[in-house]
Amino acid sequence: MTSKCRQNYHEECEAAINKQINMELFASYNYMALGSYFARDDVALEGLAKFFKDSSVEEREHAEKFMSYQNLRGGRVVLQPVNRPSCDEWDSALSAMEFVLKLEKEVNQALLDIHKVASTHNDAHLTKLLEDEYLEEQAESIHKIACFVTKLQRVGDGLGVHIFDKELQ
Repeated sequence: MTSKCRQNYHEECEAAINKQINMELFASYNYMALGSYFARDDVALEGLAKFFKDSSVEEREHAEKFMSYQNLRGGRVVLQPVNRPSCDEWDSALSAMEFVLKLEKEVNQALLDIHKVASTHNDAHLTKLLEDEYLEEQAESIHKIACFVTKLQRVGDGLGVHIFDKELQ
């Protein structure tokens, strides 16, 4: 059965949104793993645990928003298996933050790729959604995490990480 509301929504855009849903869920899954790791009693960095758990919720909300958008445009949500996080333990808070900086840049690139596909198909609605709801927020997240990386590089291990963690609480 075809959608009655579908208009100017190219199959390539629909497929890109489904791929992005999977990427957002993958990011959420990684943040969840990080939050659980930093909440462990042998790691005990509650501020980092909270930051990563909150980030997991935000990424899942992004996936849900894309699912709603897919339905709004008359597309079909096609969920794919979500890969497990590539890491269960991190050497340091710095290595974890460097990991999520790379992850956020990958998510941002995927959003830019969708924007390009939408522009190619003259899909003003999709380009507006990306510009209004995602791209600036993604740039802000990348900047925030990059600042965290710089601070963690500056403080080194030990007490500096403890103080950084307290500032996140």
